[in-house]
Amino acid sequence: MTQKIFEGIQQPQLQWAEKWLEETKKSYINGKWVSSEKTIESINPANGRVLGQFFCASKEDVDEAVVAAKVGLKNVTWKNMSNKERGRVLRKIADLIAKHHAELATLEALDNGKLYTEAYSDDVQEAHDLFEYYSGWTDKYYGENNPVDGNFLSITTRDPIGVCGQIVPFNFPLQMAVLKMAPALATGNTVILKPADKTSFSAIRLFEIIDESGLLPKGVINLVLGNGEVGAYISKHMGIDKLSFTGSTKIGKQLVRDSADSNLKPVTLELGGKSPNIIFDDVKDLDAAIDRSFIGLFTHKAEKCSSPTRLFVQKSIYDIVVKKIAEMAENYKCGDPFDPESDQGAQVSKEHMESILAYIKSGKEQGARIVAGGERDVTGTNANGYFVKPTIFADVTNDMKIAQEEIFGPVLCVIPFETEEEVIEMANDTIYGLAAGLWTGDTSRAHRVANQLDAGMVFVNRYGCYDFASPFGGVKQSGWGREYAIHSLAAFTKQRAIWFAY
Repeated sequence: MTQKIFEGIQQPQLQWAEKWLEETKKSYINGKWVSSEKTIESINPANGRVLGQFFCASKEDVDEAVVAAKVGLKNVTWKNMSNKERGRVLRKIADLIAKHHAELATLEALDNGKLYTEAYSDDVQEAHDLFEYYSGWTDKYYGENNPVDGNFLSITTRDPIGVCGQIVPFNFPLQMAVLKMAPALATGNTVILKPADKTSFSAIRLFEIIDESGLLPKGVINLVLGNGEVGAYISKHMGIDKLSFTGSTKIGKQLVRDSADSNLKPVTLELGGKSPNIIFDDVKDLDAAIDRSFIGLFTHKAEKCSSPTRLFVQKSIYDIVVKKIAEMAENYKCGDPFDPESDQGAQVSKEHMESILAYIKSGKEQGARIVAGGERDVTGTNANGYFVKPTIFADVTNDMKIAQEEIFGPVLCVIPFETEEEVIEMANDTIYGLAAGLWTGDTSRAHRVANQLDAGMVFVNRYGCYDFASPFGGVKQSGWGREYAIHSLAAFTKQRAIWFAY
């Protein structure tokens, strides 16, 4: 590849990655790389070939990681590290991510199937920014002086919650790992991270980079690789004090049961979504609304929990919206994640691709009208990859399977509506409540509708606004708790009220 292929960013490190992937990767426990008997292969979703493999951690490995993390909590270097020094350590980790930016983005694109540009500009950049952001919180998050009655002084302290089990999904492997690690470390905890078995390599490389730096004492961070059985064992483990999970609602419910049946560890859950996105006919810039609604869904091959998958369009503008968004989908090119001409990469696995195609079949059977896509893309070099054409369903009714269940892929359901009251009812008619959006030129309507949408995040006239200073999370079956900002720090601390009589 020439230096002109990707303008403005570092070039992919494909030769380096090929050599790095030759070795079977190991878990990282108590400052050592640990192998086991069983191995798991990771498939490159863009071509269906084996990308590399890693050892699957055993229950004994998880036990060892828990012991290491508990010892790490008491390690005087970590326990007595000043808040400012801990902040400096996190900033140095951010600097290391920046130094290895292209390596990490290359692994992410190879392993997940997303575009290299997406991995570079979004995933890895946010991983860097998250460590940098939380480094600034280490000396700014503290307890309170409680205004109690009587001759007492009552104060509340905030202490590390302890050993944090963190299970991350396949869609943003590195960013999600850091989103959980950074606030946990900022508040003085220790970590046991389990990445998704389909996308473990970027996390492995991150742990290598941190290990080589010597910035953290042994046991403070631990990496256990494996499948769902490893994750289930983490969720049930009596020695883990806190569980943070991002993934499906089905698995999230199981982790809650696991917590209840073990030590009742607190659980933070960021789960599924079926987010409504409403375009009213009084929208100021219809083309901008259509463009953003499309991009909000189809980037990162639509493997995003907060994607605007249900597009509600007022009937007077319905036909023009359907026509324009279908044209955008037809012109969107699936292809090699390392080809700068590609608009959409490969779905993460064959199984996931087949699940998306099954939903498309269901939509057809239930009477929805396909106006774009609707099938696997096997053109040219895509033949052996897991590519699904951007698919637009028109004339969808809100009770259809494709409108109620999370597809987690490039499928958009366009649903017509007439009145404000009608669309609010349909928008809220879902088990999920992660995000919602609306487009209108009427300020009163914007406030009125936004306050009636049952979602953890509501975007007005610009779907998909994210910042570390604003909480991320949902209601109903989209999860418990919030990530980002001060809210994630609360999830990784425990409170103690102390009373002094005088």
